[in-house]
Amino acid sequence: MSDEQTVVPYLTVDRALDAIEHYRRAFGAEVYLKYMDDDGKRVTHAALGVFGTMIFLSDEFPEYADEVKSPPSVGGTTVALHINCGSPAAVDSAIARAEAAGCRVTMAAADAHWGMRYGRVLDQFGHAWTFGASLPKL
Repeated sequence: MSDEQTVVPYLTVDRALDAIEHYRRAFGAEVYLKYMDDDGKRVTHAALGVFGTMIFLSDEFPEYADEVKSPPSVGGTTVALHINCGSPAAVDSAIARAEAAGCRVTMAAADAHWGMRYGRVLDQFGHAWTFGASLPKL
């Protein structure tokens, strides 16, 4: 993990402990740190490594700020986390792994008109993930 990453996605979820386990199964996430709230039930902050990138996450904390809500609490998400897969075949593999772990495929992997093998899933916590790799040039 690079200390030079300057933009780190911060996900808010309902049931962060379940989300961490889901991201381990779906994306091979590694947990670097996890802090629990005084109630012992909610994650106040966690750092995960996902596909070589740091991602932060926490449970919802509506008592602290209106903005600390999960996608289902606000009616969906407008952000997708994009994974550069390296090869077109890796796109299919990554989507299959995510689906096997419980993600819903919202766009099956296909060769897109913009020159990528591309697909999209929605995880069990309301976050969208896209997968892509450049297609070989003819």
